[in-house]
Amino acid sequence: MTSPAYPTARREGRPSILVIRRDNIGDLVCTTPLLFALRERYPNGHIAALVNTYNEAVLAGNPAVDAVYAYEKGKHRGETRSIISVYGDRLRLIVTLRRKKFDYAILATAGFEPRSLRLARLIGARHVLGYTEPGEAHFRLDIALPYDRGSKEHEVERVFGLLKALGIQGPPPSARVFPDPGERRDVEQALASLGSGRPVIGVHISARRENQQWPAEKYAALIRAIAERHAVRFLLLWAPGEADNPMHPGDDGKARTIAESCDGVAILPLPTRALSRLIAALSLCDRVICADGGAMHLAAALGKPILCFFGDSPPERWRPWKTAHELLQPASRSLRDLSVEQAVAGFERLMHVRPLPQVP
Repeated sequence: MTSPAYPTARREGRPSILVIRRDNIGDLVCTTPLLFALRERYPNGHIAALVNTYNEAVLAGNPAVDAVYAYEKGKHRGETRSIISVYGDRLRLIVTLRRKKFDYAILATAGFEPRSLRLARLIGARHVLGYTEPGEAHFRLDIALPYDRGSKEHEVERVFGLLKALGIQGPPPSARVFPDPGERRDVEQALASLGSGRPVIGVHISARRENQQWPAEKYAALIRAIAERHAVRFLLLWAPGEADNPMHPGDDGKARTIAESCDGVAILPLPTRALSRLIAALSLCDRVICADGGAMHLAAALGKPILCFFGDSPPERWRPWKTAHELLQPASRSLRDLSVEQAVAGFERLMHVRPLPQVP
């Protein structure tokens, strides 16, 4: 059922809106077009976001939001943090948000999300907008839009479609993120050790799912092949940690293998211990090479041309949004079957469309 109250907010132009997106980094990046559209429609409204501590840095410095609230998921807590303290902090945050008396909570996901709905109920928003299964009704989801499971739309378009209930039509704008100036200066200073003037190719090697992981030896061979053809510097980026860490697996070993195999190449290994560091590093790149994932969406939100590798994720939903890119996906849907030769050819095609800056 659609509430008759939401047109009033459009006339007044000053609604208080809480956008809830509790998923991964790329999911939140794909929600930023919705935030900018809300700000354009309600320049005097109060627009806030409820996210988690893992993806919070995506919204750092974002001028479309007045406030960002973040809670820690149990699986993201540090080794010295008890689960009781995690849920205690979450309860205090919910109490704080209840006091804000939001007019709207928007469940910014591409389908029905019961946990986000539960949060919206606890926060006590006057109206809750979100997707639901066709023909289903849910308590306190009073502005419910049916979603199409078979949709071929991009994630950005799916989430942005919720705004139809508020009279906001597409197409969605670009996604945007904003690097921290201090982090950017630190990475820039580190890059200076490789000299100056030459373009920077960012190579992000980490991916969560096995079918999205490209082997270290292939990344190394691609880097060497590009170095032979172009006068560039490389920024090697990865999630730090050992691969067998059950809580936070990382790619320290993979990065070591790549760096050791690229002797003589101008390459700076840079583990990204914080998401803000990754955003800053990507902002300094002229091109980015990576698998589908959070880093790819961040690079797209920074307007970087991307050579992206897709394993078993659907490109129509997760391709880079509104930036030049060359997308490679093996027929097997496993990146282990993507050859170095195919990657080199893909990079050269990207170069043809968007040539690198000329070295003076």
